[in-house]
Amino acid sequence: MRRDVFQAIADPTRRAIIALIALQAMTPNAIAEYFDSTRQAVSKHLRILTECELVKQTHEGREIYYSLEIEKMKEIDRWLEQYRKIWETRFNQLDEVLSTIKRNKK
Repeated sequence: MRRDVFQAIADPTRRAIIALIALQAMTPNAIAEYFDSTRQAVSKHLRILTECELVKQTHEGREIYYSLEIEKMKEIDRWLEQYRKIWETRFNQLDEVLSTIKRNKK
């Protein structure tokens, strides 16, 4: 089943995992130490993130390391950028309205 990347990042635990591995690759056991849940639960989150291509696996001997897939995160950022521009425009318009109201009160 193909998962939606936005469903994946909607979960707070998965966002926390992304934040953890953003700086360095980590094993599932190392990641699980940061959470108050089972290793199996963390593995399920990692599987979902991997299916969405937000994280990638690297095998080193018997260990599997998970790291952030930067290009996929850039795709999310590009999608959000269109809305960021809309919000900034609206905030600028609100600033203008507030400035006008402030000037008229003087």
